[in-house]
Amino acid sequence: QVQLAESGGGLVQAGGSLRLSCAASGRTFSINAMGWFRQAPGKEREFVASITRSGSFSNYADSVQDRFTMSRDNAKNTVYLQMNSLKPEDTAVYYCAATSRTTSWATSTLLNTYNHWGQGTQVTVSS
Repeated sequence: QVQLAESGGGLVQAGGSLRLSCAASGRTFSINAMGWFRQAPGKEREFVASITRSGSFSNYADSVQDRFTMSRDNAKNTVYLQMNSLKPEDTAVYYCAATSRTTSWATSTLLNTYNHWGQGTQVTVSS
């Protein structure tokens, strides 16, 4: 099994920054791609970003492109999401996800690609 633990959420003013972390434990050798998703109140969980096993390639939702950066430190079994120029519409619970499956650029954006999920961390952006 793989366990994922997110941290770094909080309250920030619009225009500010936050960095989320997600530490993996357990059978980490089985992890392939990892991703970040978010869910705002009353809305469905949506894709934010993903990164390949090597960390060489990342993919972003249009809504966060050029503002968010996902990175990966395999030595620490940790992924990060640097969030800059935050907007009130970024307010959501952010979830870290991992998959042992082989993924493509397209499938890395899909919820059912991932078979391990964290508990989530709240990000609130005030206007």
